[in-house]
Amino acid sequence: MKLDKGAWNPYLAGALSGLVGIFSVWFAGQYFGASTSFVRTAGMIEQLFGAERVAQMSYYAKTTPHIDWQWMFVVGIFLGSLIAALTSGSFKLQAVPDMWAKRFGKHSVSRRAITAFIGGIVAMFGARMADG
Repeated sequence: MKLDKGAWNPYLAGALSGLVGIFSVWFAGQYFGASTSFVRTAGMIEQLFGAERVAQMSYYAKTTPHIDWQWMFVVGIFLGSLIAALTSGSFKLQAVPDMWAKRFGKHSVSRRAITAFIGGIVAMFGARMADG
């Protein structure tokens, strides 16, 4: 299936996202989020190298890292965005996005990677501080 205009309507996508949030609370009794899933994934990966160390961490004292509905929600975000990009015909792999290349040049892959990594750290830190 190919979309006619090459992009999803942002209002429709926003409304559908809102409905997912409402149904998340309605059916699961919880708000959905992604940052906890990343922490749990890190715990699951670390368990591969030493489960006893993970059990000693205060963060995992209340719950051991496991796959739950929120973790599957994050997987669904990835798969849904991949499907949306493929059906709209906008999927492409590129190390430096066009907007970044216009501002900083096409050959700034390492600068882009470092900036994205630091931005991810700041965003995750803020999300974890907000208990999200």
